[in-house]
Amino acid sequence: MPSNPLLTLKSLGQSVWLDYIQRNMLDDGTVARLIEQDGLAGMTSNPVIFKKAITEHDDYDKTIAILARRGASTVDIYDRLVLEDVRHAADLFRPVYEGTDGRDGFVSLEVSPRLAYDADDTVSEGKRLWAALDRPNVMIKVPATREGLAAIERLIAAGVNVNVTLLFGLRRYDEVIQAFMSGLEKRIATGQPVESMASVASFFVSRIDTLVDSLLDKLIRSDAGEDPRPLRGRAAIACARLAYQDFKAQYCDARWQALASRNARPQRLLWASTGTKDPAYSDVKYVEGLIGPDTVITLPPETLNAYREHGRPQFSLEHDLNAVRALPAQLSELSINLDDISQRLEEEGVQKFVDAHDELLATLDRRRTELAA
Repeated sequence: MPSNPLLTLKSLGQSVWLDYIQRNMLDDGTVARLIEQDGLAGMTSNPVIFKKAITEHDDYDKTIAILARRGASTVDIYDRLVLEDVRHAADLFRPVYEGTDGRDGFVSLEVSPRLAYDADDTVSEGKRLWAALDRPNVMIKVPATREGLAAIERLIAAGVNVNVTLLFGLRRYDEVIQAFMSGLEKRIATGQPVESMASVASFFVSRIDTLVDSLLDKLIRSDAGEDPRPLRGRAAIACARLAYQDFKAQYCDARWQALASRNARPQRLLWASTGTKDPAYSDVKYVEGLIGPDTVITLPPETLNAYREHGRPQFSLEHDLNAVRALPAQLSELSINLDDISQRLEEEGVQKFVDAHDELLATLDRRRTELAA
């Protein structure tokens, strides 16, 4: 086995993508080294990531100044910055894309989070970004809201690679699979090819534990009934492992086989939000517990480095399935409903991205004025 744990993940059938993007790391060879040495196979972005990259570093000031002096608006500057970064990253990952026959090497860019509850505008924006990026190895990120489901189907039908984001629950995941397959079916019905289409469903994990643990902690403090402490830190990995079982079942049925006969590729599960937020847990908890074939894991830089240093990779996605299947009922007995949890997290996730997007535009507006002078 390779000595680098990140390369071992690759040998176990799991693709590692970086959950971060910043202009300097694209320019100075950092990403190229991660591809060569760690087998990095892709990159994702979101409004929070771009807020951090653009507002906390000066990599972008030269471009901001040039555009500001040309009279570009704040929104135009934002658009230019993120499109340039994603194009550059996609070009760096293009050899990975070609070397894996289009399985990996993708870079994702999200539609505006303010469109999360508007299917028509999400489709329009998704098509615009897809055309502007003009790379086969990019994905357009669309949140898995109720309205997002319709947009996902329509974008897939239009030939746009989609990264479904802000996915927290099993019920919604089933709906995402149906939207993906419906999009492929509509594309085939119009005589369009599907063999080059790629999509992932990004299941956010650590945020599930953060919320469920907080509810369990309230029960612990109330000292009422059976001790709920053994349930802490189990919900996120349990939900992900159950989703993986759904993935395996859905992609074995007759409906998918008909699509596979047309060379369609399954929509892989992607584990997102893998940074550990509770210091009581291992810093690689959400990597170690979610290793399995035909999956993708996105790691923030800190988690990527930690796993390289002390990861212990082994197949884990189907461990303890009896206990995993029992957990939702155990939580329900404590009045913790995982469907309610997923809906709350979806709404909070959209708002978090909206806030980050608005804060970034406000900072860019100030910097545009300063640099124009």
